[in-house]
Amino acid sequence: MKNFLLQIFTWWNGQTLGTRFFTWRHGKKVGVDELGNVYYEGPKTSFGVPRRWVIFNGYAEASAITPGWHGWMHHRTDVAPSQDNYVPREWEKGHKPNMTGTPGAYRPQGSLASTGERPRVTGDYDAWTPGA
Repeated sequence: MKNFLLQIFTWWNGQTLGTRFFTWRHGKKVGVDELGNVYYEGPKTSFGVPRRWVIFNGYAEASAITPGWHGWMHHRTDVAPSQDNYVPREWEKGHKPNMTGTPGAYRPQGSLASTGERPRVTGDYDAWTPGA
């Protein structure tokens, strides 16, 4: 009952009822990634390419799509990782979730949120003064 209510009243958690119905009617399951996200392919769009979508395992966050499936979702490759015994290339980095808003977020040097001391302003900067 809880999952049914979540599908009615939330769009960010798993799938909505509309997505479930569309997937049931038109979707062909292509594979599942290591995070539990399920990937589908459907009828061709007006551009002649098949429609592809993902049902997230839990919270819908675009950065939760792993690198191999990202290429397939964006039509960079026609072969899904589940069909091709996908092996990441040596230059591909592993999946890292979106860290925004967490202690692991990127904070560049000089940022007020970064640790350490902010560098002093040099003489090549003149502060703007209104009316001057």
